[in-house]
Amino acid sequence: MTRRLHAGRRATAAALGLSLLLALAGCGDDDDAAGKASVPEGWSTLDTDSLSVGYPKDQGYAEQPAAERSRSNAAVALKVEDGIRTGMVSVQLNFATGVSDAAEAAAAAGAGIGLGSTRKATKDVRLAGPSPARDARRIDYDFTADGKDDTPNRGTPMTGVLVAGVDSGGVPFVVRLNAVKGAVEGEDLDTFVGSITVK
Repeated sequence: MTRRLHAGRRATAAALGLSLLLALAGCGDDDDAAGKASVPEGWSTLDTDSLSVGYPKDQGYAEQPAAERSRSNAAVALKVEDGIRTGMVSVQLNFATGVSDAAEAAAAAGAGIGLGSTRKATKDVRLAGPSPARDARRIDYDFTADGKDDTPNRGTPMTGVLVAGVDSGGVPFVVRLNAVKGAVEGEDLDTFVGSITVK
């Protein structure tokens, strides 16, 4: 009788242990999915205090030295052809006040797209990183170049995507990719968004 009782307890403990192990394994999978974003082969990464993001180095983009970039940008990668900036990836941090979530960050970032731009789509996205910092909003848009600061000739069709949100420390961020229209495919824009890891 005592042996059966001990055997029953051992079986119950083993079942409980297995259930706990499976639950922990499930949590691990979830953490992996939310962990670090994958960056395609041939791409490199811009790394900031709030996030990291991939850029297509194999397509001619190169990180801009800190001394050369605008003070409003935490990181930049440029594609320069014959002295003209035909593509740009940029990261801005703490770019707006009173922002506490992705919707507010996107509203503030969207206001900076500028007149003459056409929004094509706005949608919520989930980024790699800790929850709830993973929540972000994506805005796809078209615009025309103004020809200033070594950008393409005035009126050149351009395309862009921005992703805005708030990192785990409450710092609002916006990540942009702008390029001459047709130079970046839709799949590249999706890959760009999917390469972001929030910290």
